[in-house]
Amino acid sequence: MSARPDRARVATSADVDAIVDTLTTAFFHDPLWGPAFPDTEHRAAQAAPMWRLYATSALRYSWLLVTQNVEAAAVWIPPGGDELTPQEAAGLKSLLERAADPAVARTVLDNADRFEAARPAEPHFYLTLLATHDRHRGHGLGMRLLADSLERIDALGAPAYLESSNPSNLARYASVGFSARDRITTPTGHVVTTMWRPGR
Repeated sequence: MSARPDRARVATSADVDAIVDTLTTAFFHDPLWGPAFPDTEHRAAQAAPMWRLYATSALRYSWLLVTQNVEAAAVWIPPGGDELTPQEAAGLKSLLERAADPAVARTVLDNADRFEAARPAEPHFYLTLLATHDRHRGHGLGMRLLADSLERIDALGAPAYLESSNPSNLARYASVGFSARDRITTPTGHVVTTMWRPGR
């Protein structure tokens, strides 16, 4: 029997452009990440360098999972790992200022600091980004990619953690075993829900 065409696979450097495209379209209207780049005319171009940095950095862990043609992408950081290397983290402010402006850089870095402070101390797999390209929404690709990811994590007996920036996704995450853990309120008043899934 052939593998499902939407079955998760580990991304390679050849997938980065497609991953960036998927992340950029998926988060364009996100209630947290959309307003972080308030210039809607240039939002995609301004946000894309940030998504590229996070995607490229995640390749070093072999836990950046995608569907066959990168219709969906899941960026996982394994236990003990960080989203960015120290050098990449140090350069994030200037990258955002070049791509957008200082106000955008402050907003993104503030969000990142709040997320980092809320992360549990217990070792876990960290789902930093789950995205489905706009052209492929509504077919369950993102949730099937998440389910495949969790199968791999369950095989290791490890817990998983995420931040949900969109309240409409809470029930979806709950359906695969995540429970609300905490709430992060950003300076704009937007509430992000952190969620935890015990090891199995």
